[in-house]
Amino acid sequence: MSGAATAARPGALAPPKPGSRESLMLNIGFMAMVIGMFMAILDIQVVASSIQEIQAGISASAEEVAWIQTSYLIAEVIGIPLSGLLNRALSMRRLFVFSAIGFTISSTLCALAWDLNSLIVFRCIQGFLGAAMIPTTMAAAFTLFGPNRSMGQQVVIGMVATLAPSIGPTLGGWITEHTSWHWLFLVNVIPGIISATLVWRLIPKQPTQLSLIRNIDVIGLAAMALFLGAFEYVFEEGPAAGWLEDDHLVMWMFLCSLGGVIFFWRAFTRNNPVVDLKVYKDRNFAVGSLFAILIGFGLFGSVYLTPLFLGTVRGYSPLQIGQIMSVAGIAQFLGGPIAGAVMRRVDPRYVMAFGLSLAAIGLYWNSFLTADASFDELFWPQALRGAGLIITMVPSNFVALGTLSPMQIPNAAGLFTVCRNLGGAVGLAALNTMRLNFTNLHNQEISAGLDPSRPEVQDWLAQVEANLRATGVADPSAGAVAQLTQRMQIESAVMTFNNLFLIMSLCFVAMLFMLPLLKRPAAANAAAAKEAH
Repeated sequence: MSGAATAARPGALAPPKPGSRESLMLNIGFMAMVIGMFMAILDIQVVASSIQEIQAGISASAEEVAWIQTSYLIAEVIGIPLSGLLNRALSMRRLFVFSAIGFTISSTLCALAWDLNSLIVFRCIQGFLGAAMIPTTMAAAFTLFGPNRSMGQQVVIGMVATLAPSIGPTLGGWITEHTSWHWLFLVNVIPGIISATLVWRLIPKQPTQLSLIRNIDVIGLAAMALFLGAFEYVFEEGPAAGWLEDDHLVMWMFLCSLGGVIFFWRAFTRNNPVVDLKVYKDRNFAVGSLFAILIGFGLFGSVYLTPLFLGTVRGYSPLQIGQIMSVAGIAQFLGGPIAGAVMRRVDPRYVMAFGLSLAAIGLYWNSFLTADASFDELFWPQALRGAGLIITMVPSNFVALGTLSPMQIPNAAGLFTVCRNLGGAVGLAALNTMRLNFTNLHNQEISAGLDPSRPEVQDWLAQVEANLRATGVADPSAGAVAQLTQRMQIESAVMTFNNLFLIMSLCFVAMLFMLPLLKRPAAANAAAAKEAH
C-alpha cells in the first residue's frame, strides 16, 4: 500500500491521518481481515450443524464422524498460539495472507474429500492453516490503528466473534438443505480469495525476522502441540467416555500433563520460546484472559444448549431452531456499536459490569424453561444474553490488550484467543458431564413419584390407555407406559437444562467480583480526556 507508514520495528505502525485516502484503504484492508476471521470462526458451527448429512455422505459411524470436528479444533488450538511468533517472523500482512490462502485451499480439499480419512486430514490442515487469521485480526486492530483509535475495530471484532457461532447452525442447515454438504466448505473459497487479495494490497508492509523460525524451539513446539492437542481431545471425549473410567482417556490425560510440564518449563527458561508467557505478568491481561475463558464458556455453551433443548425437547427443525437463535444474533449486532459508543465516554470496566449483568440475567431467565417453551418464552432471555455477551466481549478485548506494548500484542492476541477457545471446550465438557449427571438424578426423582400404585398415576394410565384403544392401537397398555416414560424423560431433560442455565448464570455473577482487579487502560484514559475537551 503506497503511502502507508512503515514502522521501524514490527508491531509499531504509525496510523494514517483519519479521513485520508490511506486511512480509507487501511480500513478496507482491515475489513478484509475480518472476513477471514469470520470464516474461521463460522466454519466450526456450520459443519457442526450438518454433521449427520456429512456422515451419510461419507458412510461413517457417529463415533468416526465426530473426528471431523475434533481434528479441526485440535489443529486450530495448536496453531493459534503460534501466531505471535509467526507474526514477528513473517510480518502481520504475510502471515494473514498465507493463512487465508491455506484455509481456502484446504476448504476446497475438504469438499473434494473421497472418504472419512481424507476429510479428517484436510480438516486438520484447514484448522491449523486458518488458525492465525483470528488472533492476527485482533492484533491488527491495535497495531494498525493504535489503542486510542481502535474502538470501532474492536466492536467489529466482538460482533464477528459472537455473531458467527450464533448464525452458524442456521446457515449450515440451510446450505445442506438446499445444496449438499460439500458447499459447507466451498462457500469459503470466494471470500478467502477476496480477503487474501485485499490484505496483500492494502495492509502495510512490515519487516520480517526469519531468524525466529530458524531458531525455533522444536522441543517446546512439540510439547505445546502435545499439551494443547491432548487437552482439547480429553475435554471433547471426556463426558461420553466417563473420564477416569476410560483407560485410553487416562493415557491422554497423562500425555497432556507431560506435554504441559515440558512446554511451561521451556517457555519460562528459553530466551526465544515458542509462546512468550511473560505477558501474563501484566495484571490486566491475566485477569482479562479469565474473562475470555468465561466468554468462551457463555458463548459456546449457550449456542450448544439452546439448539439442543429445541431439538430434543421441542423437536424443532434446524430452520426453526435458527429462527429462534437469530434473536441472540440480532441482539449482538445491535449491542456491539452501543458498547463501542459507550466505551468512549465511560470506564470500560463499567461497560463490562453491565454486559456481565445482562448475560447473567438472560441465562437466569433461561433457567425457567418448560416443555412447551418456544419463541415467545425464549425471546427476551436470548436477547439479553446476546447483548450481554457482546457488551462484555468488546471492552474485555480492549482492557486485556490495551495495557500492552505494540510488540507484545500479536503474541498476547493469540493467547487471548486460545483462552476463549479452551474456555468453550472446557465449558462444553463440563456442561455435558453435568447434563448426564443431572439427567440421571432427575430421572430417579421423577420415577420415584410415578409409582403405578398411586391413584393419580393409575388414572392417567387408564385415560391414555382408553384413548389409545379408541384409536386402534394393538397394545394400549404398553403404549400408555411408553408415553409415561417419554413424558418422564422430557420433564427430566427440561429440569436438567434449567440447572445448566442457572449454573452458567452464576458463573457470570461470580466474574463481577473480579472486575476490581482490572486497571483502566491508559489509552482509555487518554480517549476519555480527549472526549472531555
